[in-house]
Amino acid sequence: MRANAQVLEENFMPLNPTQQVPQPGKHIKPMTAPQAQKVKRPPKKKTIITALMVLVILAILAVAAYFIKQLIDSKYFFCSKSVKFIPLENACDGKADCSGAEDESACVMKYKANSTFPLRLISSRNVLQVYSPNEGIWKSVCSEGFAKEHADTACQQLGYSANPSYSTVQVGLLSSGLKMSFCAVGSSKPQTFLSTVSDRKVCSTGTVVTLTCSVDCGMSRNQDRIVGGQDAIIENWPWQISLQNSGQHTCGGSLVSPRWVVTAAHCFNGEGKKDLSRWKVVSANTYLGSSGASSVDKIIINGDYNSAKNDYDIAMIRLQSPITVGESRRPVCLPPQDLGLKGGDNLVVTGWGHLKEKGNLSPNLQKAQIRLIDRDQCASTAVYGNSVTPRMICAGFLAGQVDACQGDSGGPLVYSSSRWMLVGVVSWGLGCARQDHPGVYTNVDQMLDWVHSVMQEFQ
Repeated sequence: MRANAQVLEENFMPLNPTQQVPQPGKHIKPMTAPQAQKVKRPPKKKTIITALMVLVILAILAVAAYFIKQLIDSKYFFCSKSVKFIPLENACDGKADCSGAEDESACVMKYKANSTFPLRLISSRNVLQVYSPNEGIWKSVCSEGFAKEHADTACQQLGYSANPSYSTVQVGLLSSGLKMSFCAVGSSKPQTFLSTVSDRKVCSTGTVVTLTCSVDCGMSRNQDRIVGGQDAIIENWPWQISLQNSGQHTCGGSLVSPRWVVTAAHCFNGEGKKDLSRWKVVSANTYLGSSGASSVDKIIINGDYNSAKNDYDIAMIRLQSPITVGESRRPVCLPPQDLGLKGGDNLVVTGWGHLKEKGNLSPNLQKAQIRLIDRDQCASTAVYGNSVTPRMICAGFLAGQVDACQGDSGGPLVYSSSRWMLVGVVSWGLGCARQDHPGVYTNVDQMLDWVHSVMQEFQ
């Protein structure tokens, strides 16, 4: 809006409006100089307009600087020590281009678990087992002598720091594979869980230990069942995070502890995705945004990840500081091995991905109830054939209509019994919601050994 300029009124009144003729014999007083006129201040409205114009100019400059920085960041890596820019593709390429190898110091890394993780929780009962490398078998832990310090030590070895809970279950209620070999803990306080374990032929109490390492995982404000393709709120899916690269939503992910996030390895393919400083984890938001962002300390990709086949498509992110657990931020439970899911079981997938194939991201968190598809059916020639490996599961509907899509990658596929458990990670698929082409997810059951190894190695 153009402001109308104000014109100061000029004083046209004469200094002496009535000139008097001097009379003879009277003293004529000398004419004194007129008093200087007071300088008028600029109107208040004009001052406000000027201030607003300055603020607008500064805002324009700030926005321009932001976009210039975004443009530079999309093409170059800045070496702060040597004060120079290098092409982005030269950062995190294994060769030092900056002084002090600054461009190689904070990058996505690969990690391969070379041995079987020695502890596990198995079946829907969460039975604690110990692996014997010499015999190559798993042994269920008898409950005699087992105490809170043993639960603490076992869960710390599994990568958890929260207070655990434990219980017992009768051996007779277990499947045959869980009651063939046993072990028991010693009475001394363990330095490591395995240091006090000894073999048993039978459990004298007739019971074995069941263990929950995260008592607050998998709980949400609303435990009701949901239907597919609807808006969601973060309080019902508080483990869902937005993984953002340079401020842009790139993938989803799942909090599995206050400091660890599980996502997909393929989220870190391409230029500009190897540098840790570009990544943020945003939690506790229903609507896609950047508030509540956490800095990233480490990004670890499965060392067996095969980008051509989408195999071993899993990665873990360690946050610089743990999140505060609350109603809108809460870890999902990692499942026990051999949970026993079968085709047709109800699952839920969430994310901010495209609402349709080649569409746009959803500003509001979405949820969809889908079903686990039998492995033989998904690996049939009519669907995906031999592209489906043991590290993958399929979920959705062969008729299409409901599915994850671009932007949902890395996000959670969860199953609920008494708590929500992470059973899959959004990985790949042919299009979105196409007939005979359901979504393919990383099979978390097959990745638990690697997940626990990472959490222990980098805790």
